[in-house]
Amino acid sequence: MRRAALGAAILAALFLAGCGESSQVTVYKQGKYQGKPDTQPWDNSPVAEQLRGSTWTKGEQGSWETAINQRAMGQNEDNRIYKQ
Repeated sequence: MRRAALGAAILAALFLAGCGESSQVTVYKQGKYQGKPDTQPWDNSPVAEQLRGSTWTKGEQGSWETAINQRAMGQNEDNRIYKQ
């Protein structure tokens, strides 16, 4: 009987230990951002896109938008299937 009571007490202690989880929410403070600042997407170098055939001029928004639109058209099922 004591073994059963001891086992039940240990099981209850383990079960209740899982309920003590603390909150893991990040608290942001105004003006205290520590991360890397973002740049515009067209300011990046187009190394990965050169492998797929489309490229843009670094810093030029219009050529970047053209490259993105070409990439999106290549992912359109209607264009891929019916374009012959």
